[in-house]
Amino acid sequence: MRHRKKGRVLGRSPSHRVALLRNLASALLLTERDVPLAALRLSSSRKKGREFTPDDTDPKVKGRIVTTLEKAKEVRPLVERCITVAKRGLLAEAEARPYGSTAARNTDAWLEWRKGDDWKKWNRAIAPLVNARRRAISMLRDKQAVRVLFEIVAPRFADRQGGYTRIMRLAKPRLGDAGTRAILEFVGVRDRETQRSQAPKIEAGAT
Repeated sequence: MRHRKKGRVLGRSPSHRVALLRNLASALLLTERDVPLAALRLSSSRKKGREFTPDDTDPKVKGRIVTTLEKAKEVRPLVERCITVAKRGLLAEAEARPYGSTAARNTDAWLEWRKGDDWKKWNRAIAPLVNARRRAISMLRDKQAVRVLFEIVAPRFADRQGGYTRIMRLAKPRLGDAGTRAILEFVGVRDRETQRSQAPKIEAGAT
């Protein structure tokens, strides 16, 4: 019995388990990126003498990863929490936008705005966004995934109150240990649309 035991051990130490969940959550977010991951890591790969092509790292389906059922159930709350934190930060960004400045940095107009009262209001309003980004980085430890989270994923679910992901069990088990596989993906893209069947209309005089 597992009374008062929250979560699954997954056969790993606590630090290994935390790193595993962070990597899975980051992998799910990075599937939504517009720029191929190879382009983002090209500079680091060239230092090692390797070359990445876009086909090596591009996801087959955006917003979806395939893992075991147990891992999917454990990483799902982390992804949902990150999206909730990002949505709160975007609300703060919307509140701070009226007090912001569109002038280029270190120009005369920007320096005048920097010394005025609008900057103080903007600074107070933007503080929750900075805090949200820091919390997301502390949970994911991947700056590229955090950027995708705030720029692509969180705005998509601005009007949705929770339930951002779903888990679908696959029929074919994993080779080797026959582990149960599952799909973890974002909702709203491949949702099923149900249509009610309509009774056929019979024209008058038809036999």
